[in-house]
Amino acid sequence: MAQIDWKQFSEFCRKEHEKVKNQLREVDMLIQQTSSEVEHLVQKNARAVARQRQVEAQFDTVPRDDIKSTYSELVENQQRLFTMRGQLEKLQSDQKHLGLLVELYEKILGQEDTPEQMSNGGGALIPEVSQTSQVLVVGIIEAQERERQRLSRQMHDGPAQSLTNLVLQAEICERLFDRNPDRAKVELAELKKNVVSTFQKVRGFIFELRPMMLDDLGLMPTLKRYVEGLEESGFTGVTLNLTGKEKRLATYKEVTIFRVLQELLHISREHDRAMNIKVAMDMGEEHVRVSMEDNGVGLELDPDLKTDDAVRLGLSTLRERIEMLGGKFAADSGPGQGLHVTFSIPVSGDEP
Repeated sequence: MAQIDWKQFSEFCRKEHEKVKNQLREVDMLIQQTSSEVEHLVQKNARAVARQRQVEAQFDTVPRDDIKSTYSELVENQQRLFTMRGQLEKLQSDQKHLGLLVELYEKILGQEDTPEQMSNGGGALIPEVSQTSQVLVVGIIEAQERERQRLSRQMHDGPAQSLTNLVLQAEICERLFDRNPDRAKVELAELKKNVVSTFQKVRGFIFELRPMMLDDLGLMPTLKRYVEGLEESGFTGVTLNLTGKEKRLATYKEVTIFRVLQELLHISREHDRAMNIKVAMDMGEEHVRVSMEDNGVGLELDPDLKTDDAVRLGLSTLRERIEMLGGKFAADSGPGQGLHVTFSIPVSGDEP
């Protein structure tokens, strides 16, 4: 197995440590600036909403130009606010990841002089990633790429298409203002309803990407909200049962549990074609145990998760992610038997 000289590795870590610290400082400044801008836009949007309500209350007497400018200002403010909030969430995510990198490099550099890492005058050797680990990394990358492709399709078929329709509706309203004010009023009301619907879709899309409440409130409240979101979107077949004492876990474990369960629900709905799904999570003192059972058509699985279905749907990769954290993962299914998955992760000794 190939090896790397520790001195070279240590020097590389020092350079990367400084680079990441500089990036973190820049992100901190951008977050401050963006937060101020979001606060300003929230206040501006509140004024625009108040103005819109005044216009609606006096719609028959307000000049058409004032109506057009009121709705244009409202839409522009809301689009700007949505964009800036998305940018702020992205910056906060970058801040968190960069902070973890800084901590990692500091731990590595803080251990460089320990006896276990020194040999032959400081030339300790660090083994490269094994072939098994490389296969695991490739599997995780492929799973992430499948998830990106799925989200891309959702964005194209959902919010992107809805925004296109909003533009067309706005153009119709603009043409009707001078020729048929009554019809324009009806179209504006429909446009407002569709704007609200589109924002709900976009919020759901953002929640799919990264629910901020997972960081703020923890795993149990986030799972409840996720299932509520499925119900709001029209899928009412998920039953969620949460037991045990609610507590915070290490962030990476909360993210892993949420993402694995999120993917399992997607597999159950889209591939197993289930109409009813039972999800149970028990927050124990030493382990978090999760189970999911549905009434779908069934998949071709074996205990080792090496069948085409297991590989194609990423079940084997989900098991590897759980096992990397010292947990256990099992899936059972067959034609006409639905899908049954259980997994657990140890939590003792973790801190949020």
